Amino acid sequence: MDTPQVRLKKTRDRSLRRRHPWLYSGAIDKVEGDPEMGGIVRVVDDRGAFLAWGYFNPLSKIQVRILDWQESSLIDEEWWRCRLRRSLDMRRKLPSLRSANACRLVYSEADGLPGLIVDKYLDYIVVQVLSAGVERVRALLFELLRELTSPEGIYERSDVEIRELEGLSPLSGPASGDVPPVVEIREGQNRFCVDIKKGHKTGFYLDQRANRDIVSEYAADREVLDLFSYTGAFAIAALRAGAKRVTLVESSSQALDVARQNFDINGIAPDRAEFINGNAFDVVREYRDSGRRFGMLICDPPKFAHSKVQLPKAERAYKDINLMAMKLLEPDGMLATFSCSGAMGIEEFSKIVAWASIDASREIQVLQRLSQAHDHPINPCFPESEYLKGLICRAP
Repeated sequence: MDTPQVRLKKTRDRSLRRRHPWLYSGAIDKVEGDPEMGGIVRVVDDRGAFLAWGYFNPLSKIQVRILDWQESSLIDEEWWRCRLRRSLDMRRKLPSLRSANACRLVYSEADGLPGLIVDKYLDYIVVQVLSAGVERVRALLFELLRELTSPEGIYERSDVEIRELEGLSPLSGPASGDVPPVVEIREGQNRFCVDIKKGHKTGFYLDQRANRDIVSEYAADREVLDLFSYTGAFAIAALRAGAKRVTLVESSSQALDVARQNFDINGIAPDRAEFINGNAFDVVREYRDSGRRFGMLICDPPKFAHSKVQLPKAERAYKDINLMAMKLLEPDGMLATFSCSGAMGIEEFSKIVAWASIDASREIQVLQRLSQAHDHPINPCFPESEYLKGLICRAP
């Protein structure tokens, strides 16, 4: 047998037959051959019938990440080139990207490239290598990205916790060309500074692009509190749409410095904003105790649950921050609240917001449900790809 083979236990092939791209160690009966870490394996059911091709990692709970469902496929250089080109071509055709010069080019499993994230900022590419399989072909992928996108530079931001779960060390640094520490991007009429080398994720929250416009539609003539504001993208959109004033709360002083730069390059007077460097959970309690109220709150916290094991703690945190947010709303106030925890679905998040409203003694009406931007596509066979969910609520 030239290619190592992973044979599943009886009845443990159901998720793969439903095209879910993760295979956990508990589903595996035996590994035939000697696959290298990140190497390609043939996955078969308990009777030996072909199911999929994937790459193997004995150190991860997700021991196989599926690449292709066709037995005739050959996972070679041309396969990677075609898969990358398919992702790039899809983005070129998206109407929502016509007014933006920054977007996600590759979104991991949702683009059939598990463990690979590629974002574009102007003429620069930022890459995250998140799995052993992608690590094994990193040199090839960087070469193909140079071939297919002709960037001025590529920067790697593989400095995330998930690499440790894959048995990999964090990496960050230039991969090719010269990448400036900060670039200025455009979203519609708004401009934003992006710290590629030190910012959150790959530097910016591209997934909230459409939501910034939607949320801002409710901001006119309101005083807005923007919790977990990062570099001020929601705040700027709200002010552009006619908000009276915005208070930004962010725990990172470095992010707040970039937010001030963003206000400056967008020509927004500094007296229309208040910048608070602090913990959002503490700040909302201070405002509650002092009787301060707002016409609108935007609550976009970082990921509270990285896995299902962390969900109970995350649920308490989401409920707490939403409860306090509702207590700060004026009558007829608006709350735009989000969760980016992929382990939590929209129904669970909606229930948490409902529980928070009960404990806050505030009636709410959900006006809209929100999701991630179109360049972060959702694979319906892989619910985890729909990680960003949001609710726009009115509190009469």
